[in-house]
Amino acid sequence: MANFTTHIAIGTVVSGALATLTLAADVIAPENLIAVTMAGVLGSVLPDIDLKDSRPSQAMFGGLAVFFSFVALFTIAYKFSIAEMWLIWLGTLVGVRYGGQALFHLFSYHRGIWHSILAGVFFWFLTAITFKYVLNRYEGVAWLAGGFLFLGYITHLILDEIYSVDVLDTRVKASFGTALKLFDRKRMADSALVGAATVAAFVFTPPAKPFVDGIVSRDLWSNLHHKLLPRDQNWFRIINLAEKPVPAPSGTPTRAGGTAAVPLAPSAITTGAIAPPPK
Repeated sequence: MANFTTHIAIGTVVSGALATLTLAADVIAPENLIAVTMAGVLGSVLPDIDLKDSRPSQAMFGGLAVFFSFVALFTIAYKFSIAEMWLIWLGTLVGVRYGGQALFHLFSYHRGIWHSILAGVFFWFLTAITFKYVLNRYEGVAWLAGGFLFLGYITHLILDEIYSVDVLDTRVKASFGTALKLFDRKRMADSALVGAATVAAFVFTPPAKPFVDGIVSRDLWSNLHHKLLPRDQNWFRIINLAEKPVPAPSGTPTRAGGTAAVPLAPSAITTGAIAPPPK
């Protein structure tokens, strides 16, 4: 399989390419784009949480431990003494970090259910829920973050399959076909459990209509097609300084060369740069 460094590098490239398209489409504020892009990078290493001593596994349970320990602390605030709150906070932190990780690995094995498309969909829904109800982002941004993570997740599985083929020795390793699969056929109970968790997560996801409407928007894809290459082959806006650009109407943004830009209709995905529609 591909190592951690390879997964991070390729995942960053894929997430960066998607972020470039998203930025060019002008549908999301920059501060949200950073969080969404990081979700894609996280997805590129997330399948290796089933590897006991892997960095993704340690990082995930470390993050969960911090999150749940502070949730517990704020829940019991003012109910106990300082010493008691310290013990509850520390107990939750250690229990989730080490106890939760140990329990998780009792019921999982490498290249099992977490190396599957079904698990990727589960984490997509879970990411959308987290962005909406924990990070307080708009529905379209939440689903976009989940989509980034899912594509990073699938990139990881594809890389594992590619590394299962020894091209130079013209042979296929025994691990081929164990990463990119719909679900785990060897342990159907695990697959059924994750499938049930995926359905349950979907019930709590925010409305997907803003995301779907934004993705299928003809204006969005037309705008991306228009911006794919520089106008008049003027790469990096290297223009002839002797030529005077044609002035654009007052208050209208311009592209390289002075041609007035055609503003897009506000997208439901966006937040921050463009205010959401009133309820």
